[in-house]
Amino acid sequence: DGIIHSKAFRRLKHKTQVFLAPRGDHYRTRLTHTLEVSQIARTIARALRLNEDLTEAISLGHDLGHTPFGHAGEELLNELLPEGFKHNEQSLRVVDILEKEGKGLNLTHEVRDGILKHSKGMGPILCEDERDKPLTLEAEVVRISDVIAYVNHDVDDAIRAGLIQVKDIPKDVLSTLGNTHAQRINTLVKSVIRATKESNYKRVCLEEEKLRALLKLREFLFEKIYF
Repeated sequence: DGIIHSKAFRRLKHKTQVFLAPRGDHYRTRLTHTLEVSQIARTIARALRLNEDLTEAISLGHDLGHTPFGHAGEELLNELLPEGFKHNEQSLRVVDILEKEGKGLNLTHEVRDGILKHSKGMGPILCEDERDKPLTLEAEVVRISDVIAYVNHDVDDAIRAGLIQVKDIPKDVLSTLGNTHAQRINTLVKSVIRATKESNYKRVCLEEEKLRALLKLREFLFEKIYF
């Protein structure tokens, strides 16, 4: 509740997801991205019988520290600030220090840990380094839901903007994940649920074929849109 009622959460509505000040109401912002991540993560958490409230809180807070101009703003601040800048660390600073005039939101250790450790960039989607691994399975759900959300909605926005067409997406990605936005999310969500159960809850993971397709789709986006 504290995150939703915070000023930082409201500011997400004017922060860039991919397109700077797009013309049209249908392009994603950081706010709509956050809500999509939250819904995907809650669906997975519910199916796996994890703590849905914890999952939702991490989801809603994960991008509060993003700059107005997305990763471009993050890269520039990282160059300008002597100690560097990472949006996940800034998200934690927002909820710990900046909100409520320095009092912070008094979040639990598990929520704070999940916010700090959600970020991947071009790195592994699944936690391979123990130092990057969050404390809870709920945080791992958010980490993977973040990728599922942005890869799919950024494809959707790029098609809407005329940057790419569906036929530009690698055919093996479409055949594995699906031809529509809804099909791709559905395929990936079900894959996470199946693979995590099969791992006996050792970690939140994806089936190998689906993970390869998701990585290929992310590479396609970086090459054709982000860069």
